[in-house]
Amino acid sequence: MNTAEVLADAYGRIQEVVHSAVDGLTAEEVAVRLDDEANSIGWLVWHLARVQDDHVADVAGREQVWTADGWDKRFDLPFPAGTIGYGHSAAQSGQVEVADPALLTGYYDAVHAGTLDYLGGLTDDDLDQVVDERWDPPVTLGVRLISVIGDDLQHAGQAAYIRGILLRRR
Repeated sequence: MNTAEVLADAYGRIQEVVHSAVDGLTAEEVAVRLDDEANSIGWLVWHLARVQDDHVADVAGREQVWTADGWDKRFDLPFPAGTIGYGHSAAQSGQVEVADPALLTGYYDAVHAGTLDYLGGLTDDDLDQVVDERWDPPVTLGVRLISVIGDDLQHAGQAAYIRGILLRRR
């Protein structure tokens, strides 16, 4: 297994958790917030997909799937198109509502496909390329891709946890 295959496997695990957290839930269930300050499954999955889309598109030098494929129009959220949810207040988090939970998994699947396409062309040497000099030390491609995996898995796990609570309440 090479590095690109290891990364693809890790991103595939995110996709599995996203689907297990969302599939079979209603629009009302993905919008549930366990308290007024909590994120919903809908916000968590939207945010993790937006972060992955934003970060991978940036290093790949391409437009985000969000705008390129019209997902921003399909979601019709009250935010600028470039919003990824970073720094959202509780009130903003509560504004992420979807009429059909399949929209969340559909968008994530489109982002995932773009990620796999990008990863398929990487070599081990590519991972040492500096992609963000705003940090000390500067961020390499490898660090950026692993950072997205870590962030996304945390949010997907949070969504799965909320799902478990909701299913026990049924």
